[in-house]
Amino acid sequence: MRLLERMRKDWFMIGIVLAIAGAKLEPSIGVNGGPLKPEITVSYIAVATIFFNSGLSLKTEELTSALVHLKLHLFIQIFTLAFFPAAIWLFLQLLSITPINEWLLKGLQTVGCMPPPVSSAVILTKAVGGNEGIVITPLLLLLFLGSSSSVPFTSIFSQLFMTVVVPLIIGQIVRRYIKDWLERKKPPFGAISSSVLLMIIYTTFCDTFSNPNIDLDKFSLVLILVIIFSIQLSFMLLTFIFSTRNNSGFTPADTVAIIFCSTHKSLTLGIPMLKIVFAGHEHLSLISVPLLIYHPAQILLGSVLVPTIKSWMVSRQKKLLQTRGPLANLNNPEGLESLSIKFGH
Repeated sequence: MRLLERMRKDWFMIGIVLAIAGAKLEPSIGVNGGPLKPEITVSYIAVATIFFNSGLSLKTEELTSALVHLKLHLFIQIFTLAFFPAAIWLFLQLLSITPINEWLLKGLQTVGCMPPPVSSAVILTKAVGGNEGIVITPLLLLLFLGSSSSVPFTSIFSQLFMTVVVPLIIGQIVRRYIKDWLERKKPPFGAISSSVLLMIIYTTFCDTFSNPNIDLDKFSLVLILVIIFSIQLSFMLLTFIFSTRNNSGFTPADTVAIIFCSTHKSLTLGIPMLKIVFAGHEHLSLISVPLLIYHPAQILLGSVLVPTIKSWMVSRQKKLLQTRGPLANLNNPEGLESLSIKFGH
């Protein structure tokens, strides 16, 4: 029973493995021009479905109330979309002299350019994750990896607008008319987007396995895995140090939000965006691998660290109450529970 419960909980991770294995066994089904017609069903329909679904699920009424945390959002934006990609770029200058597969290294750079997940830390990440990322992420990808992209700049943004922005706006408009029904029925938005995402992952790897010229050495893969865990832990520690300085002005609960929101990266936005920016690129799947590793790594690390971070936060809040009195923590009295941290895509 425990195994079944675990499988039910981690079905998306299992799905990623099965999707890649299925692509390895029968790549002809999902290649461009194959039976699934991914050049249409994935590039347009699947991506648009994910963002229409996001538009339906995004509670804009909660975003307005979340904007009071302006300083918190600004810190997360700067760290995620400026410091993170720049730091990765500098790190990759050192790694470029190693024998690690160059396309996996480029994939690491794409991870750095991604925004946080839409549901990584409930309202806080919704307020910073999806909107700016749609514009800034492609710009960052073109800035750091411009020579790798075979698609014209104008074509990238026109497709992003039609398959990401327009469905998102339509989803929000539809939500206004069926809001009560959505609140009552609570459709499984996350499961729907994840299922569509598995199809995108499957077709991406079908293109790879159908190309005999692409080879991925295990040494590079293991090193990338170690590097990704190291990056996440280092950046989580860095955000903790920055946000707990005496003059930072952040509450313990703010620190928790910063640690997770600043270091998590969006798979739901990332894979479709890579599919658009690197359309037709023979190494697209290799570029996608670090992001596919980063996602389960952030869930695993988050699950392991939440009890420790929660314990620290409660202890810190008690000290604040003792030293500053009962008014010290009125800004966020609920602490970690009010954030309802969950690890999204």
